[in-house]
Amino acid sequence: MIDAALVTAVIAIVVALVAVVQVQAMRRKLDSVPADGNLVGLLQSLTATSSANAAAVAQIEGRVSTLEGRLPYAISYIGVVAYDAFGNIAGNQSRSVALLSQRGDGLVITLLVARDSTVFFTKQVSGGRGDETLSPEELAAVDRALGR
Repeated sequence: MIDAALVTAVIAIVVALVAVVQVQAMRRKLDSVPADGNLVGLLQSLTATSSANAAAVAQIEGRVSTLEGRLPYAISYIGVVAYDAFGNIAGNQSRSVALLSQRGDGLVITLLVARDSTVFFTKQVSGGRGDETLSPEELAAVDRALGR
Protein backbone atom coordinates (compact mmCIF):
# COMPACT_ATOMS: atom_id res chain seq x y z
CA MET A 1 0.00 0.00 0.00
CA ILE A 2 2.76 2.44 0.92
CA ASP A 3 4.71 1.41 -2.15
CA ALA A 4 1.76 2.15 -4.45
CA ALA A 5 1.28 5.56 -2.85
CA LEU A 6 4.98 6.33 -3.20
CA VAL A 7 4.99 5.31 -6.86
CA THR A 8 1.87 7.38 -7.50
CA ALA A 9 3.49 10.42 -5.80
CA VAL A 10 6.70 10.07 -7.86
CA ILE A 11 4.68 9.77 -11.07
CA ALA A 12 2.66 12.86 -10.10
CA ILE A 13 5.87 14.85 -9.45
CA VAL A 14 7.36 13.78 -12.80
CA VAL A 15 4.14 14.73 -14.62
CA ALA A 16 4.13 18.10 -12.83
CA LEU A 17 7.77 18.78 -13.81
CA VAL A 18 7.05 17.92 -17.45
CA ALA A 19 4.07 20.29 -17.37
CA VAL A 20 6.22 23.09 -15.90
CA VAL A 21 8.85 22.65 -18.64
CA GLN A 22 6.15 22.70 -21.33
CA VAL A 23 4.58 25.86 -19.88
CA GLN A 24 7.97 27.60 -19.79
CA ALA A 25 8.62 26.66 -23.42
CA MET A 26 5.21 28.05 -24.41
CA ARG A 27 5.92 31.30 -22.49
CA ARG A 28 9.22 31.75 -24.34
CA LYS A 29 7.41 31.37 -27.65
CA LEU A 30 4.70 33.84 -26.61
CA ASP A 31 7.27 36.34 -25.35
CA SER A 32 8.70 36.56 -28.87
CA VAL A 33 5.35 37.79 -30.23
CA PRO A 34 5.07 41.60 -30.07
CA ALA A 35 2.51 43.05 -27.66
CA ASP A 36 0.43 44.41 -30.54
CA GLY A 37 0.52 41.04 -32.36
CA ASN A 38 2.15 42.57 -35.47
CA LEU A 39 4.41 39.74 -36.60
CA VAL A 40 4.85 41.28 -40.07
CA GLY A 41 6.15 44.49 -38.52
CA LEU A 42 8.52 42.50 -36.32
CA LEU A 43 9.87 40.61 -39.34
CA GLN A 44 10.33 43.86 -41.29
CA SER A 45 12.21 45.34 -38.35
CA LEU A 46 14.44 42.25 -38.12
CA THR A 47 15.12 42.43 -41.88
CA ALA A 48 16.10 46.10 -41.64
CA THR A 49 18.38 45.38 -38.67
CA SER A 50 19.95 42.45 -40.52
CA SER A 51 20.61 44.65 -43.59
CA ALA A 52 22.19 47.35 -41.42
CA ASN A 53 24.37 44.72 -39.75
CA ALA A 54 25.46 43.36 -43.14
CA ALA A 55 26.45 46.86 -44.29
CA ALA A 56 28.43 47.45 -41.09
CA VAL A 57 30.22 44.12 -41.48
CA ALA A 58 31.11 44.98 -45.10
CA GLN A 59 32.59 48.31 -43.96
CA ILE A 60 34.57 46.62 -41.18
CA GLU A 61 35.88 43.98 -43.61
CA GLY A 62 37.42 46.76 -45.71
CA ARG A 63 39.10 48.29 -42.70
CA VAL A 64 40.37 44.90 -41.51
CA SER A 65 41.91 44.10 -44.89
CA THR A 66 43.64 47.51 -44.88
CA LEU A 67 45.06 46.79 -41.43
CA GLU A 68 46.13 43.29 -42.46
CA GLY A 69 48.00 44.84 -45.39
CA ARG A 70 49.89 47.14 -43.00
CA LEU A 71 50.58 44.49 -40.38
CA PRO A 72 53.80 43.09 -41.90
CA TYR A 73 55.31 46.60 -41.61
CA ALA A 74 54.25 47.26 -38.01
CA ILE A 75 56.62 46.79 -35.08
CA SER A 76 55.88 43.25 -33.97
CA TYR A 77 59.07 42.06 -32.31
CA ILE A 78 61.13 43.68 -29.58
CA GLY A 79 64.42 42.53 -28.15
CA VAL A 80 66.32 44.19 -25.30
CA VAL A 81 69.89 43.57 -24.15
CA ALA A 82 71.32 45.22 -21.03
CA TYR A 83 75.08 45.46 -20.59
CA ASP A 84 77.94 47.50 -19.18
CA ALA A 85 79.44 49.28 -22.18
CA PHE A 86 82.46 50.66 -20.31
CA GLY A 87 83.68 47.76 -18.22
CA ASN A 88 82.07 47.80 -14.78
CA ILE A 89 81.71 51.57 -14.57
CA ALA A 90 77.95 52.09 -14.87
CA GLY A 91 76.55 48.73 -13.72
CA ASN A 92 74.72 47.30 -16.76
CA GLN A 93 72.84 50.51 -17.50
CA SER A 94 73.56 50.49 -21.26
CA ARG A 95 70.85 49.07 -23.51
CA SER A 96 70.36 47.96 -27.09
CA VAL A 97 66.71 47.70 -28.13
CA ALA A 98 65.65 46.13 -31.43
CA LEU A 99 62.21 47.17 -32.77
CA LEU A 100 61.37 45.00 -35.78
CA SER A 101 58.47 44.17 -38.08
CA GLN A 102 57.40 40.67 -39.12
CA ARG A 103 59.73 41.05 -42.09
CA GLY A 104 62.70 41.78 -39.81
CA ASP A 105 62.79 45.45 -40.80
CA GLY A 106 63.15 48.21 -38.24
CA LEU A 107 65.85 49.71 -36.10
CA VAL A 108 68.11 49.18 -33.14
CA ILE A 109 68.25 51.93 -30.52
CA THR A 110 71.40 51.94 -28.42
CA LEU A 111 72.01 53.87 -25.21
CA LEU A 112 75.56 53.81 -23.91
CA VAL A 113 75.57 54.96 -20.30
CA ALA A 114 78.73 56.17 -18.54
CA ARG A 115 79.03 57.87 -15.16
CA ASP A 116 78.88 61.39 -16.53
CA SER A 117 77.27 61.02 -19.96
CA THR A 118 74.88 59.03 -22.11
CA VAL A 119 75.24 58.47 -25.85
CA PHE A 120 72.14 57.63 -27.88
CA PHE A 121 72.10 56.41 -31.48
CA THR A 122 70.14 54.21 -33.88
CA LYS A 123 70.93 51.81 -36.69
CA GLN A 124 68.58 50.58 -39.38
CA VAL A 125 67.81 46.88 -39.78
CA SER A 126 66.53 45.26 -42.99
CA GLY A 127 65.57 41.61 -43.24
CA GLY A 128 67.02 40.89 -39.81
CA ARG A 129 70.46 42.30 -40.70
CA GLY A 130 71.94 45.69 -39.90
CA ASP A 131 72.39 48.13 -42.76
CA GLU A 132 75.52 49.17 -40.85
CA THR A 133 77.78 46.94 -38.81
CA LEU A 134 76.01 46.02 -35.58
CA SER A 135 77.82 45.59 -32.27
CA PRO A 136 77.57 42.17 -30.56
CA GLU A 137 74.98 43.60 -28.17
CA GLU A 138 72.92 45.05 -31.03
CA LEU A 139 73.10 41.70 -32.86
CA ALA A 140 71.95 39.99 -29.65
CA ALA A 141 68.98 42.39 -29.43
CA VAL A 142 68.02 41.63 -33.05
CA ASP A 143 68.39 37.88 -32.44
CA ARG A 144 66.30 38.12 -29.29
CA ALA A 145 63.58 40.07 -31.11
CA LEU A 146 63.44 37.52 -33.92
CA GLY A 147 63.59 34.57 -31.55
CA ARG A 148 66.93 33.31 -32.86
